[in-house]
Amino acid sequence: MKNHSEVLQELKIELIQSLEYLEYSFKKIHDKKIPIHSKNPEDLETYEALVSRFSRVTDIFISKYLRTVALNDDPAYSGALKDWVNYAEKKGVISSASTWMQIRELRNKIAHEYATRDLAQIFTQVIEHTPFVLDLKRHIS
Repeated sequence: MKNHSEVLQELKIELIQSLEYLEYSFKKIHDKKIPIHSKNPEDLETYEALVSRFSRVTDIFISKYLRTVALNDDPAYSGALKDWVNYAEKKGVISSASTWMQIRELRNKIAHEYATRDLAQIFTQVIEHTPFVLDLKRHIS
């Protein structure tokens, strides 16, 4: 069985790769200047890739990585997701627990309401938060 330190290293590799895919989608939208309200299927596909990659990165980071950070420091640590996020802020792993909780709420909105919500609103929120998420590359490398 792997120890928490080994799992943390594997998660770093997974996160870095996922961040590179997210960055690719983010740059593609900006480079092509794809409008948020576009109904073009190719444009929608590009935005949907961004949203999917954003969700994946944030899920790996919050649900897996931050939990493993806490368990690596204290194998008996237990708590809810919000506790892991607060612990990570306290340890200096993240700069803002409240921002990461907002990102988590957005990820949950995407997962549960994506088909019924205004897509432009979701795309806008993802674009606003993506630079903050991409900044993880500097902190976990």
